[in-house]
Amino acid sequence: MEQPTVALPESVTWRIQTDRAMWVAGVRALMLQALHPVAVQGVWQRSDFREDPTGRLLRTVDFVGTTTYGSPQEAEELGARVRAVHRRLNFTDPATGRRHRVDEPDLLLWVHCAEVVSYLEVVVRAGARVSRADADRYFAEQTRTAAYVGLDPARVPDSVRRMRAYLAGVRPGLAAGPEAREIVRFLLWPKVPERMRALAPFKPMWVPIGLLSYYTLPGWARRMYRVLPEPPGTQALATAALSAVRTGLNATPDALYDRIFEEATVERARRARARLAEHGYRVDGGLAGLRDPRSWPPGAARGAGSRGPAGATVEA
Repeated sequence: MEQPTVALPESVTWRIQTDRAMWVAGVRALMLQALHPVAVQGVWQRSDFREDPTGRLLRTVDFVGTTTYGSPQEAEELGARVRAVHRRLNFTDPATGRRHRVDEPDLLLWVHCAEVVSYLEVVVRAGARVSRADADRYFAEQTRTAAYVGLDPARVPDSVRRMRAYLAGVRPGLAAGPEAREIVRFLLWPKVPERMRALAPFKPMWVPIGLLSYYTLPGWARRMYRVLPEPPGTQALATAALSAVRTGLNATPDALYDRIFEEATVERARRARARLAEHGYRVDGGLAGLRDPRSWPPGAARGAGSRGPAGATVEA
């Protein structure tokens, strides 16, 4: 039988990217990406995130879901659409007057690395069990995901050591310009799109997601931004709050949790469960935390485990 999903349930990618702390990780990734002075102009000039922040976030969620539990065909088709959109987009760097394409390899590489580092760092800090060897495997697995957006996997850091080296090399060129600061402020309190006005009373529920996204940024990034105060004890409080948010999200029944997503994303997950069931996986507990039943204790709690060792941390 063919492989049922892009990332098998026993992969590190599955463990990280089905964790519900990914809500914080995804927003943190956007904040980190905005520190690249050229890449941020692509977002500022060609993205609709200010007009439809929810739509932008849900499209990112769908991409992560598709490249995690979607079928190989679904991932290839979505990747082709993403690459086609990127090929048509260009923007101007106001600092140099130079025209750039959104799909320039250096820009795509920064966006990819900021994403996967954020996913790993936040999920580990939230309480997931991820060893240094697991982190190496995660980055190696994610080189295949990078290919969907048009990157050469050979150029993508495939270990903690290589990712640290890449981040150290790019960091001197990062800066919190006016657009980056505005993006962070917007993500802390995004506009509710017109089509979702009925949900406006629930907007305060976003506050912990926005704050945790900012406070889980690496220290050097927060020092660049200086958007929010950081009195003593802030980081310990952020870690405790992140763990509590993760626990609360993991306790949310799937039927209620799925209402957050677009219908196409929910349907993709349903098809994934059906394929996995055909391959002998137990899917009655949902996709998050699912493992190969031949090697994982039946009934293991979703997302269980203590925080991984310090070796899983990438950024200083």
